Amino acid sequence: MGEFAGFRDEALDFYDDLEADNTKTFWAANKHRYDEFVAAPMKALAAELTEEFGETKIFRPYRDVRFSKDKTPYKTHQGLFVPRGPSTGYYVQIGPPGIEVAVGFYGASPARLATFRDAIVNDLHGPELEQILEQLESVGWKRTGERLKTHPRGYDPEHPRIELLRHKSLSVRRERGFGPDVIGTPDLVDVIRADWREATVLTDWVIAHAKD
Repeated sequence: MGEFAGFRDEALDFYDDLEADNTKTFWAANKHRYDEFVAAPMKALAAELTEEFGETKIFRPYRDVRFSKDKTPYKTHQGLFVPRGPSTGYYVQIGPPGIEVAVGFYGASPARLATFRDAIVNDLHGPELEQILEQLESVGWKRTGERLKTHPRGYDPEHPRIELLRHKSLSVRRERGFGPDVIGTPDLVDVIRADWREATVLTDWVIAHAKD
């Protein structure tokens, strides 16, 4: 495996074409493009990130369509994840919009979700999480995550942190785009490192307060 040199335009071209023709026929005829322009540089990127952040997981390109109305067989992006705790960690993906970076947690058991929400209503830990999110948003991160439409059962619907209490998952994301000066050079690995370091404070809070 060579050193990470960035993603070439051909990676974005591949996903543009896959979005237009998400079929097994297209995949069979173009898998060599995926292997060369997506999978190989993603493996090289993973190797660069492992030393600082830990073992990486590169997601399979195939969609699980068993319970989905959308039966298209292939993902139109390639993701990489580094776990720091249960369903918690660092993420980066490449797709038609370019590079997107994320940090946070994407799921929780009922017990873990209860401790997460109890920490939010705590007058010390809840404001701390608000401050973390506000600081990250002030430098370009966007708050995301699955949310209830109403308030969670057992919590005051008028609570001052009700918007946080609605979360079933919580992450911050930052789009890095598709400019060649961003994704097409070895410097991308340093951009991702810096982003993950900056948002580590969120995973620190989650690991400390959202427990099974």
